[in-house]
Amino acid sequence: YTRGTVTAFSPFDARADAEALRKAMKGIGTDEETILKILTSRNNAQRQEIASAFKTLFGRDLVDDLKSELTSKFETLMVSLMRPAYIFDAHALKHAIKGAGTNEKVLTEILASRTPEEVRNIKQVYLQEYEANLEDKIVGETSGSFQRLLVVLLQANRDPDGRVDEGLVEQDAQVLFRAGELKWGTDEEKFITILGTRSVSHLRRVFDKYMTISGFQIEETIDRETSGDLEKLLLAVVKCVRSVPAYFAETLYYSMKGAGTDDDTLIRVMVSRSEIDLLDIRKELRKNFAKSLHQMIQKDTSGDYRKALLLLCGGDDE
Repeated sequence: YTRGTVTAFSPFDARADAEALRKAMKGIGTDEETILKILTSRNNAQRQEIASAFKTLFGRDLVDDLKSELTSKFETLMVSLMRPAYIFDAHALKHAIKGAGTNEKVLTEILASRTPEEVRNIKQVYLQEYEANLEDKIVGETSGSFQRLLVVLLQANRDPDGRVDEGLVEQDAQVLFRAGELKWGTDEEKFITILGTRSVSHLRRVFDKYMTISGFQIEETIDRETSGDLEKLLLAVVKCVRSVPAYFAETLYYSMKGAGTDDDTLIRVMVSRSEIDLLDIRKELRKNFAKSLHQMIQKDTSGDYRKALLLLCGGDDE
């Protein structure tokens, strides 16, 4: 992963950073600028070293201190940056399925976009951190075809990319066509199995073939034939098969477009993709929406929250 905007800082001195952060939060008033500058310019592994140095030097928990000194969205962003990378997704899923109401948007975004290897890691971390089985938790909170597609994705058994068999491509495209366009009511199971288990390169060919057979993009059929959470999840899977950065560009675009900002989504995507593919996401946003991520953030947010997001964004695409 070298398409992130945040990389390892050098020369890095965890103790010096810990001391600067302590000074920024000690006494009356908080120096937010120092906090945001340090945390957005160190990568996640370095932030963990800073937290450990902070505890060693002062006997204090850095995250607890950030929580008591900062407020609102800025606090959420800084605390999110401090979450160990491998715990980030498991934590987001835990909060999406806890208490009253499930946040289907978070389940959809994470399970549609992560690689099989990442999903296996998430399940393992979830079990270690929360002593609970992620699949059981998700099954308990969801239902119907939406639940079944989530379970298929959770198995993380998508075929690895390899040589594409054109015969099977043709067959899958025909099956999807019959299940979607030709049938009264959709045979969702066919969509779930094919979209949830075939390799990415195979599916890209299937989508092309589908277009040839039906005259429709597969997204159009899904849009017309399904609805609600299942529709959103099927579309997210299709978009991630086509391009993960393009999917996140669209996610970021809609988190800020129009009145009001979906700050939870904005923070989650900016933090979770900052070391993976945020440069590609910026490029796709520019290409597909004729907008620069930098300018959208500039316009839609304010204060220290804005400053920190702009630093994570890492530059403008004019």
